[in-house]
Amino acid sequence: MRLSRPALILGLVALTACGGGKEKAGLATAMAPSRVTTIGVNSYLWRAALDTLSFMPMGQVDSNGGVIVTDWYQNPALPSERMKVTVSILDQDLRADALRVAASREVYQGGRWTESPVQAATVQKLEEVILTKARDLRRTAVAG
Repeated sequence: MRLSRPALILGLVALTACGGGKEKAGLATAMAPSRVTTIGVNSYLWRAALDTLSFMPMGQVDSNGGVIVTDWYQNPALPSERMKVTVSILDQDLRADALRVAASREVYQGGRWTESPVQAATVQKLEEVILTKARDLRRTAVAG
């Protein structure tokens, strides 16, 4: 089917009025790459947290609420110690204060697991690793 010249011009005017599509799509990704969400929380933080904790068995994963709770993990090199981690993503923006990490540690003594303190540096390091990965994911997405 061949369009007449007036129909073609009218169609182009209509496309121009609504933004044309390409420019609008480019604008959407450039507008706020730190606030990319198709889930309830920042997707870069979410992906980075899952990647960082992927070696641990998952207990609860809620992408809408932004909560990841691992099951107990025993390092094969230290069988008398186990860790459990909870990551909470609190915002849709990629910011350091949008991430909370909590950890529990137990030591096997006298035939039972006993709660033991977690070094603050351990939680800090986990937060740093997740944030660095999230920033790298964002840089890759913006550059690509």
